[in-house]
Amino acid sequence: MRHKVFQSHDSNVSKFVFEKDAKEGMKAIAVEAVLYRYPTYKERTVICCSVQSGCPIGCVFCGTGKFFQRNLTADEIVHQVTTVLDHIDCEPREIKKFQIMFMSMGEPFCNYENTEKAIRTLHQIYPNAQLLVSTSAPSIKFRDSFDQFVKLSKEIKNVGLQFSVHESSDPARCRLIPTQTMSVSSIGGFGHKWAKETGRRPFFNYCVHKLNSSPNNVEELLKYFNPDVWEVTLSVICEKDQSMKAAIEKQLDLIKSFSKLMVDAGYSIRVFNPAGQDDIGGGCGQLWYFQEWLKSNKTKDHEG
Repeated sequence: MRHKVFQSHDSNVSKFVFEKDAKEGMKAIAVEAVLYRYPTYKERTVICCSVQSGCPIGCVFCGTGKFFQRNLTADEIVHQVTTVLDHIDCEPREIKKFQIMFMSMGEPFCNYENTEKAIRTLHQIYPNAQLLVSTSAPSIKFRDSFDQFVKLSKEIKNVGLQFSVHESSDPARCRLIPTQTMSVSSIGGFGHKWAKETGRRPFFNYCVHKLNSSPNNVEELLKYFNPDVWEVTLSVICEKDQSMKAAIEKQLDLIKSFSKLMVDAGYSIRVFNPAGQDDIGGGCGQLWYFQEWLKSNKTKDHEG
């Protein structure tokens, strides 16, 4: 795959765009990966890579959620990571905290076989890397692959699991993720099973906004997500069609107040700040290059 690099005004964030022409019955693709350093690559390196070009899930805030090209092969997933790591200033084995996250474009459990194969390959190449799979928990696909994923997680201790929960109730979550995914209570149950089998703590990601950040929302979450079992990632919703710098700053203030409620309830919290989102589309949901590429590609297909 050929690639381009977009550097954020925040020098700690870079976005990589990979493209591949149609060939041998496979559709052309554009995929995106993001590289973060905190504050140096040697101290902590995070890579968010894609498992699909586009995504079939349809999250309403996501720039790729209404467009799906195809699944990526395992080699195409691995290629993103190896290419990105050619641009850091240390050897991957020297990184103290090294995280590869399958959470840029696409739903891992809708391309599970290739995602697992890529995880196995990346673990062989980078045994010091944590490998975090982030899922919206599509109902049938997740259930079908869950036992296989548990087996993988027990075999490779560096594998982690995060659920994109985002809301504390099913009606609110269905408005955000309109395709068929598991209920909030079912996600809680599968997360507990994974924790029991692996001895590790799963994460759930929660996009904080003014309508889901009350004490009542915390009480709803406590019904399904035991703080003794779960870790929590709080983030902002990265809207797909607008500049978000001011909105991010405003929402981060909201996160701080909600974070206190969650900590008081016993949760262990981390906050995701989508650095680079405003100028390179580095945050989840933006992915502006793919949107522009898709328009151009559709036009070419129509002309052909």
